[in-house]
Amino acid sequence: MAFLPISKKDMKKQGIKQLDFVYIIGDAYVDHPSFGHAIISRVLQAHGYTVGIISQPDWKDDNSINILGEPRLGFLIMSGNMDSMVNHYYVSKKRRETDAYTPGGVIGKRPDHAVVVYSNLIRRTYKNKPVIIGGIEASLRRMAHYDYWSNSFKHSILLDSQANLICYGMGEKSIVQIADALDSGMDVKDITYIPGTVFKTRDLSLAYDPIILPSFDEMKEDKLNYAKSFKIQSENTDPYNGKTLVEPYPNGVYVVQNPPQEPLTQMEMDDVYDLPYERTYHPIYEKDGGIPAISEIKFSITSCRGCFGACSFCALTFHQGRIIQTRSHESIINEAKKITEMPDFKGYIHDVGGPTANFYHPSCKKQLTSGVCKNRQCLWPTPCKNLDTDHSEYLKLLRKLRELPKIKKVFVRSGIRFDYIMEDKNDRFFNDLVRYHISGQLKVAPEHISDKVLSYMGKPPHCVYEKFIDKYYKMNEKEGKKQFVVPYLMSSHPGSDMKEAVKLAEYLRDIGYNPQQVQDFYPTPSTMSTVMYYTGVDPRTMEPVYVPKNPHEKAMQRALMQYRKPENYKLVKEALHIAGREDLIGFDKKCLIKPRQIKKEKAAVKKGKRK
Repeated sequence: MAFLPISKKDMKKQGIKQLDFVYIIGDAYVDHPSFGHAIISRVLQAHGYTVGIISQPDWKDDNSINILGEPRLGFLIMSGNMDSMVNHYYVSKKRRETDAYTPGGVIGKRPDHAVVVYSNLIRRTYKNKPVIIGGIEASLRRMAHYDYWSNSFKHSILLDSQANLICYGMGEKSIVQIADALDSGMDVKDITYIPGTVFKTRDLSLAYDPIILPSFDEMKEDKLNYAKSFKIQSENTDPYNGKTLVEPYPNGVYVVQNPPQEPLTQMEMDDVYDLPYERTYHPIYEKDGGIPAISEIKFSITSCRGCFGACSFCALTFHQGRIIQTRSHESIINEAKKITEMPDFKGYIHDVGGPTANFYHPSCKKQLTSGVCKNRQCLWPTPCKNLDTDHSEYLKLLRKLRELPKIKKVFVRSGIRFDYIMEDKNDRFFNDLVRYHISGQLKVAPEHISDKVLSYMGKPPHCVYEKFIDKYYKMNEKEGKKQFVVPYLMSSHPGSDMKEAVKLAEYLRDIGYNPQQVQDFYPTPSTMSTVMYYTGVDPRTMEPVYVPKNPHEKAMQRALMQYRKPENYKLVKEALHIAGREDLIGFDKKCLIKPRQIKKEKAAVKKGKRK
C-alpha cells in the first residue's frame, strides 16, 4: 500500500482525478496508527473514499491549500497530535525551540491556533465547501473555553474557525457517517444527527432533548457560570447516558454538541489498527532529517484507549472517554510481528499500552450497557466497590509478546496507575512488571504529596503511593534487582499554596530525590483543573480553591522542588518566609537551605583574624 497522495503527480499515479477529501494537517505526514490523521485517512480509504494530505501548508499563502485541487466532498482539518499552543509554548508562555512533529524538529512550521487559521484559509477560497475539523485541538475547544495563552474566554472553535462540523473524540465512526451523508448528496447544514459531532444552528428544534447550558455572554460576565457549565459537560461525556448540550450565543446562534459516539468494539478497533499503514513518515522528509516523533512510537504498540483515572489536569476523558476500548491479543501480536521485521528493530518493544497501560478492560461491566456513573469516579476519592481490578488479560498479553521470536524485552512505559495495581489482590502482574517490563526505573505519577492538593487533582491520598513504593522495593529485593522509581511531581496546581509547596520540598528532601526537571501546572483546554485556575472554584463542589497565578509565586513553587540548586536560593528563602517555615533555614539536616548571611559574617571574622 502506498502513501496517500500529497501532490497532483501522486493523484495521477494512483488514478485519482478528484479527491473525495483533502486533509489539512499541522504535523508532518506520518502514516502510523499513533497519528490521528493516519487513522482517519486510512479508515476513510477502507470505506471507499479517496483522501489526499496537505501537511503544514503555508498559512500566509492562499494557494497552499489548492495544491490537490477542490475535493468532491469536503476538507478535513486537524492541528496535529498535540494542541498547537502546547506544541509551541512552555507553561511560561516562552516559545519552544523544537517541534518533534516537524521535519528536522524545526519550530514554526504551523501557526498558533492552527485549526482556526487553516479553516479560515480554506474559507477565503472555498466559501461553501464543507469543512470538518477534528483532532485534539478542535475536540477540546468544542464549547466555549478559557484560553490560557491569551488569558481570555473564547467562543467554541466551531464559530471562530467558520467550519461546518466538529468531529470530536475518537472519530472513526463519526467521520465515516459524515462521509456517507455527504456522499448521498446531503447538504452539510443538514448533518445534525451524528453522535460525536458539534454543529451550529439558529433552529433549536434540531437539538434532541437538550440540556441548555449557560450562554456565552452569561459565562463571560460571570466565571461561576462557566464552572457550572463545565460540570454539566463533564457529566455528559458518556455515549450511553450523555445528553445533547446546547450553548447559546448572541444573535440567536446555538452551538449544539451531540452525545459522544459509541466506543469501538474490539473487532472494530482491531480493524482500525490492522489497516495498511506504511508505519513511518513520508520519504519526502528524509532530506530534512526525518520526523523526530517517530522515534517514540516506532517500536511501541497501542493496546487500549480511554481512561477512568479522573485526573483533574488531564483532558483524556473529554477526548477519549472513560470507557476503555481494547484490541485483541491477536491484533496486538500481529503488529508486534510486523515490528520485529523492521530492519532497524533491535529486539525491544518500547511500550505496550495506552493513556494508562494497565487499564486493559472497562472498569466495570455495567458501563458497556448503562454507561459510566455521572456523579461517581472509578478510583477517586476512593476506589469504587464495583471496580474490576483484574490484570490477568494484560498479563497474558505481555507474556505472549515476550515469547515471540526476535523480541528480547517488552517495556511498559506509557504510565502505570499505581493505585489501580494496589487494588488488585493478585500480585502476578506486579511481579511480572518488576521482573520483566522495567528498564532500571519505573516512572509513576503521584503528582504531589499533600492530600489537599491531591484531592483537587483527582489523585489518591499520599498513603496509597507510599504503600505502592514499599511494595515495589520489596519486590525488587525479592527479585535481586535494584530498580528505582522516578516520581512525576507537579508544582502550582490549584489548591497548592506555599505551605503545601513546602511540604512537597520536605518530601523530596526526605527521599533524597533531586528532580532534574519540574513540571509546572499547565492550564490546557477542557480540564477540570483549568476551570479551577480560571474561575477560582472547584466545579465539582463550587467551593473556592486557592490558585497560584502570579509568575513570581509560581517560580517560588518550582524553586522549592529544586531547592538544592544555588541559583534558586533567594526564591526558596522567600518562599519559606511566606510559608512561615523559617525553621527550614539553618544547619540542621532537616533544613532546606543554610543562612547565607551568617556564612558571610563568619568569613569576614576569619578574614579579620588573619589580618
